[in-house]
Amino acid sequence: MNPSVAVVILNWNGKAWLQQFLPSVLLSKYDNLQIVVGDNGSTDDSVSYIKQNFPTVKIIKNDVNYGFAGGYNKILERVDADYFVLLNSDVEVTPNWIQPVIDLMESDDKIAAAQPKIKWQENKAQFEYAGAAGGFLDIYAFPFCRGRLFNIYEIDKGQYNDTKEIFWASGAAFFIKSKCWLETGGLDADLFAHMEEIDLCWRLKNLDYKVVYCPDVEVYHVGGGTLQTENPFKTYLNFRNNLIIMQKNLPAGDAIFRIFIRMCIDFIAWWHFLLSGKPKFTLAVSKGHWHFIKALNKTASKRKQIQKPYAEHTGVYKSSVVWAFFIKKIRFFSNL
Repeated sequence: MNPSVAVVILNWNGKAWLQQFLPSVLLSKYDNLQIVVGDNGSTDDSVSYIKQNFPTVKIIKNDVNYGFAGGYNKILERVDADYFVLLNSDVEVTPNWIQPVIDLMESDDKIAAAQPKIKWQENKAQFEYAGAAGGFLDIYAFPFCRGRLFNIYEIDKGQYNDTKEIFWASGAAFFIKSKCWLETGGLDADLFAHMEEIDLCWRLKNLDYKVVYCPDVEVYHVGGGTLQTENPFKTYLNFRNNLIIMQKNLPAGDAIFRIFIRMCIDFIAWWHFLLSGKPKFTLAVSKGHWHFIKALNKTASKRKQIQKPYAEHTGVYKSSVVWAFFIKKIRFFSNL
């Protein structure tokens, strides 16, 4: 029999997404599968809708909205399976999307996490922002993807149809062995949302686990289902959380150097938002930096004993993707 798999969708006032995409999840072909909706304190009628229309779906309820990270942590405490699949509610899947990823992960005990090919639900020929063909970090821990550099999204022409070890797997469709989830303690609830999966993958890699991309299946992500891309709170979370995960996971001396450079790069973004007439986004960057500084001691307490040298990790681009994109005008991952 196949290993047991729990596909867990975290829901917060997402009835419309469940109506649109939960039926595709229920058509998944896998012989040892449970579908779980973890409700994160919704105030709409999501739960009653699921009970009435999808009685085979298991519902686990949180009392309040704990954010993406904390919400999943609390839900998965009550789920029993060999593999967890964290699936966004705004993702459409195909019937055979699970088996190839599980087969790949079963082939190597060192593989802890994985993602499928993630494409845009509105144009299924195009890679999607949150994951595309696998996540990478640049020399200053700036995240990007194969198939997506900043606001340039490649058309899928089979150029990334290779199984590959990556740095991080997308939280939009995140496969992880439950024993590895438990070993690392799951997601960092203090991050609330955004980059929590990068932090988890980084902690896994510091423990010598692998994170991989499986090209044999694809899923289709709407994106921005909870927080739209043009949202100052999302900007705040991204700038704050990126610095936090650097402090948590880089070797101590390396962290000081790279965080300083990264904050200087962020200052350029601060000026860009200001000169573009986006004062709320300028404030979001400032708040992100200030709250990172305020949390220095708390973040330091989360550092583990082992932080591998950054450049030794698979999935690190040994230069600046910001410089490559904005100065050298490189638009495609394959040209880096």
